[in-house]
Formats: sequence, C-alpha cells, structure tokens
Amino acid sequence: MTTHNHDTPNPYHKSDRDDAANKAIEERVDKIESLLLEKGLVSQDALEKLADIYENDLGPMNGAKVVARAWVDDEFKKRLLDDATSAIAELGYGGLQGEHVVVKENTPEVHNVVVCTLCSCYPWPILGLPPNWYKSFAYRSKVVIEPREVLAEFGTSLADDVEVRVWDSSAEIRYLVLPERPEGTGNFSEEELAAIVKRDDMIGVTTVTVP
Repeated sequence: MTTHNHDTPNPYHKSDRDDAANKAIEERVDKIESLLLEKGLVSQDALEKLADIYENDLGPMNGAKVVARAWVDDEFKKRLLDDATSAIAELGYGGLQGEHVVVKENTPEVHNVVVCTLCSCYPWPILGLPPNWYKSFAYRSKVVIEPREVLAEFGTSLADDVEVRVWDSSAEIRYLVLPERPEGTGNFSEEELAAIVKRDDMIGVTTVTVP
C-alpha cells in the first residue's frame, strides 16, 4: 500500500550551504552573461528567448504527457521502457539534456526514485529545470542511504514488502520514473490523466493521486 499527503511541506528546502553555492553560481553566470553581451557574442533578446523556452516550453507538463500516453498505449509503453529517448521523441520532446533518458516503471512490487549524487543531472526537455531541493546536498546525500525515510518526509509511505530502488542520474544517463496509474481513473481521457501527474511523481518522491 502507498499513501501520500500532498499537504506535507517539502523537507528539502535550501540549506545555508546550498544558498552559498547557488549564490556563487549565480554570480558566475551573471559575469559570463555580461561578458557575452559586451563582446557582442549574444543578444539580450536571444537570452530572453532562451529563458522563455525553459520557463514555458520545457517542463513537467511534457513528462506528464509521456506518462499519460504510456498509461493508455501499451505499445508506446513498451517502446518507452525499451528506448525512452526515441519514444519520447515521438511526442516531440528531446534535445539538450534529454539525449539519453532511461525510464523506470513503478509497480506494486517496486518503487523507483531518482537522484543525481554528483550535481543535478536531470531530463530538462520533459521535466524542465531541476527544483532546488533536488540539487540540495541534503537530498543528494540522504536518499541513497535512507530512501524510505526521505520518501516518508515527502509524505510517501510504502508497504514493507515494496522494494525501493534509487537511480543515480549522470551526464550519460538521465532517469525518469513512470508512476503507477492510480485506481479510479479507468474512464479518464489521456488529457485528464496528464493533468494529475506532477513533477515529483516522475522523480519518484511522491505517487500520483486523484484530486
């Protein structure tokens, strides 16, 4: 049995250590951006367009459509589990940070959760930019050692007989979780199914629930 409380606060807000690291990165990015603009290597319009793409065109809504398609189309699901990058490209998603995606399916016996222990490798085209908690040292260090405790902190409680598998993303492989389809959604359309899938469900720290 799996239970999840969507009202549970995220336990992995940025720590002081993460704040300092992020501030240093932001300062470096600002300096690089200013230098590129000063030398005329990139325009302000181009930078703004790039930011708009990552804010509005790439994100969890794309991953949710992939999950919904897998729930309603067994052949697509098979292709997704065999060669996720190609299957995802069928829906028009791919590119930078999405070249080598592997999908792991949750079942009643196995629950998968994703981390990047070295930094924040993440499938941008289908999940957007990684949340701050995913990049935090607290999450990266703890989920590989005590995954059940981390899941519980997100409000996800698994039965003792469910195996938890942690997958470590890297520059070579970026993982996506295919959540279990919740009961009571047999008459949902593909669009309605996509609407109930959230980003954290596809990272594996939560499970899909019907509002």
